[in-house]
Amino acid sequence: MAKKMILVDGSKCTGCKACSAACKEWNDLPTEKTSLVKSYQSMAGFTPNTYTYVTFEEKYENNNMHWLMRKAQCFHCEDPSCLKACSSSAISKTDSGFVVIDQDKCIGCGYCAQFCPFNVPKVDKTTEKANKCTGCVGRVENGLEPACVKICQPGALSFGNYDTMLGIAQARLAEVKKKFPNANLYGQNGQAGTTYRYILLDAPAAYGLPENPSTDLSLYLWKDIIRPIGKIAMGGAAAAVVAGVVINAIKGNYQKEPFEDHHQMKKEEKM
Repeated sequence: MAKKMILVDGSKCTGCKACSAACKEWNDLPTEKTSLVKSYQSMAGFTPNTYTYVTFEEKYENNNMHWLMRKAQCFHCEDPSCLKACSSSAISKTDSGFVVIDQDKCIGCGYCAQFCPFNVPKVDKTTEKANKCTGCVGRVENGLEPACVKICQPGALSFGNYDTMLGIAQARLAEVKKKFPNANLYGQNGQAGTTYRYILLDAPAAYGLPENPSTDLSLYLWKDIIRPIGKIAMGGAAAAVVAGVVINAIKGNYQKEPFEDHHQMKKEEKM
């Protein structure tokens, strides 16, 4: 199947949240109690049973306020960190560009959640399985649009073959920039590109998004260097120990006491 792309046009989004409702219905996900987080946003983040929600940011400029709204879900990266981090080979990528989790293989280790630069996957503590947006890959492979795209009334979501959609996105961006000079197409860079692309009206940081999403260096060290060498030289268990030490060192989890502080503590103990 040809590679697909979903364009999320922030200039057209009305914040109706129909995409979230359609996602719940299609995936047979239970409802969850919500509360006002900020502005009109009712979800603080993803949960094992919420694959998509709408974020609301209020931007004030020249005594005027305008909305920065965004449909949040898995970006379905071209080079997904979650796939690289998965310890049970439960995550794979389809030819159409969607990243999916095989629930039969998932062991709930949580590495996908830990290393995703967008904090998308969530582990269900009851089932001990990781969950996230599937891209409605079952619908796509049967010639249908993702549920969120199908329901979107203002036309903020559009879907099609990658090359066609990229041309549409670039043409639309040129139009949007006439009114919003800071508008940009998000998802072009980082993670080798994403299946979900966004026309943002302002810089990614204004939406709470990373400017240049990337895979943590410690994951590359573990998967590409330490693990292969460790399997040959020491065996899996010992390699895991070494990997843990190296990863924690990189993250700065080991802190040495300053020399003066150490001796001062010793003097106080003697007193």
